[in-house]
Amino acid sequence: QVQLVESGGGSVQAGGSLRLTCAASGYASSSVYMAWFRRAPGKEREGVAFIDTRTGFTYYADSVKERFTISQENAKDTVYLQMDSLKPEDTAMYYCAAGSVLRGYWYTSGNYAYWGQGTQVTVSS
Repeated sequence: QVQLVESGGGSVQAGGSLRLTCAASGYASSSVYMAWFRRAPGKEREGVAFIDTRTGFTYYADSVKERFTISQENAKDTVYLQMDSLKPEDTAMYYCAAGSVLRGYWYTSGNYAYWGQGTQVTVSS
């Protein structure tokens, strides 16, 4: 049973842009909190961006502030991650996550019950 499906990854040169899409279905589509995480080779998974789907309130990791924008389209149960001014250090597998209970920091993985399979983003210098 598919819950979250990411798309939009790819290869781009530094300074370029990509837009990731996360389509939610089933129970995941009723989640209150949506987030994007990423995992680079040899590194731990890190939270990138967060949105409260009720209020539209957002949070971002310091490393992506003013470059990435998370947004939602409720009618389509879809969340986007617009990534501009990409850097080689943004290279990672990007995952969409959804949850309805927030304890502690938004970037704590345990807050999210649903995860997508990931989409690869590669930024070359």
